[in-house]
Amino acid sequence: MFAVEIGESRFEYDVQALVKAFYPQENVRVITPDMGQEKREEAEKSLRLKIVLHQQGANLFFLKPAAGGAEEKGEQAVEKSYVWKAEAEVEGKESKAYKTEFKRFFYHTLADYTQKTLPWGSLTGIRPTKIAMGLLEEGRSGAEAVSFLQDTYFVSRQKAALGVEIAEREKALLSRLHSADGYSLYIGIPFCPTTCLYCSFTSYPLCKFKRLVESYIDCLIKELQFVGGAYGNRVLDSVYIGGGTPTTLEPAQLDRLLTALRANFDFTTVQEFTVEAGRADSITKEKLNVLKKHGVGRISINPQTMNGETLKLIGRQATPEQVREAFAMARAVGGFHINMDIILGLPNEGEADVAHTIEEIVAMKPDSLTVHSLAIKRASALSKWIVENGVETLKNTDRTMEIAAQGAEKLNMHPYYLYRQKNMSGNFENVGYATEGKEGIYNILIMEEKQTIIACGAGSITKMVYPDGRIERCEDVKDVSLYIEKIDEMIERKRRFILCLK
Repeated sequence: MFAVEIGESRFEYDVQALVKAFYPQENVRVITPDMGQEKREEAEKSLRLKIVLHQQGANLFFLKPAAGGAEEKGEQAVEKSYVWKAEAEVEGKESKAYKTEFKRFFYHTLADYTQKTLPWGSLTGIRPTKIAMGLLEEGRSGAEAVSFLQDTYFVSRQKAALGVEIAEREKALLSRLHSADGYSLYIGIPFCPTTCLYCSFTSYPLCKFKRLVESYIDCLIKELQFVGGAYGNRVLDSVYIGGGTPTTLEPAQLDRLLTALRANFDFTTVQEFTVEAGRADSITKEKLNVLKKHGVGRISINPQTMNGETLKLIGRQATPEQVREAFAMARAVGGFHINMDIILGLPNEGEADVAHTIEEIVAMKPDSLTVHSLAIKRASALSKWIVENGVETLKNTDRTMEIAAQGAEKLNMHPYYLYRQKNMSGNFENVGYATEGKEGIYNILIMEEKQTIIACGAGSITKMVYPDGRIERCEDVKDVSLYIEKIDEMIERKRRFILCLK
């Protein structure tokens, strides 16, 4: 463990995220004044860094491990200390400028101490392209935006250029949407064939929860009927059915849900209708025909890797051959823009494994490709697996990212959206690539937060976006059984939310 003590309950997220980025093999804990005594005493055994914030700056003290080991009591010697004196214009610890300058100082400190840098510099948020987008909307040129990201946040030139290129493309795509009087719709299907090793999303293995599916669809339709009535005067731009794995539903169940969806919403303005088919072992010709019948134009078939041994390890039952068969089946049914997802940094996979996956995908020729860097979630089974097998089994490098990007280039795809997550393998990013005209609108919306998204289903989060940039959220309960039990309460919650904040 790498424990950091900060003298005030501020910046804990940024401190934890940056230390973790520099020390990916460590479990990073931040000790604050309001931490419970028992947790504090446990964390203090691994204390490595103290941070003192003050009005004019901050002091950092890296500590040598106690000579007698972690159990030894007493003061530890300071191995190296750093001092930051704030400029006059950033004085005032509550200011945004103070936080930005502290993070710059903290990043420089960690870079000096570890003798390494990070591709995204001091940025710890999940939406770096929002910064680039804001700069472009201010009227700055692409070159100026790249320089700003480099100079202000120490982002590498390569990543800064990627972020700005994507922001420029997003800006053009978003101009087609109705940001003021429009909205998008998300529908969550929380069931999956199995739970993957790396997954922390709200998902329920179908073998255990099949008895709840019909009741869940009943409640989902009831919620959709309310939203369709409440938002009937607005323009619906995109619809996204995600999960979980929506195609765990049987053909008749899919048909029932999509029939109700079409009956309650005006689809004449919908520019994109997506259903995550996701798992190849959940895809059948009958289900694809149902999707096509109801006008679904975009689906995802997500292998994550095309290496059979890795698929077994991460708990995905479909073989590479099943992935190829599902893809060919979707092409044969016709009418779908097909996206594929892969993950870099999966256990025991190196450059040769990634190259093999990319070769397979290039041969299939999807319309878009989303390249994820593995994110280690505390709630996933992967966290336990790492404890038992070591974090060094997860390898994502500049070269593996480059292999994926080169594969996308072979398919004549360009990068069109990007986001980051905590504890990403290699401290890289997730990038969506697409052929011209096949970009995923909803993917951009969820990252850039430029339009209201009404979300229905267990664990879904509605985000109301206002012209002044303010965002308000309304959540449905995560537990499926509780969602079914409290569906009227969920609808009432949405009603109050929409009426009060409309």
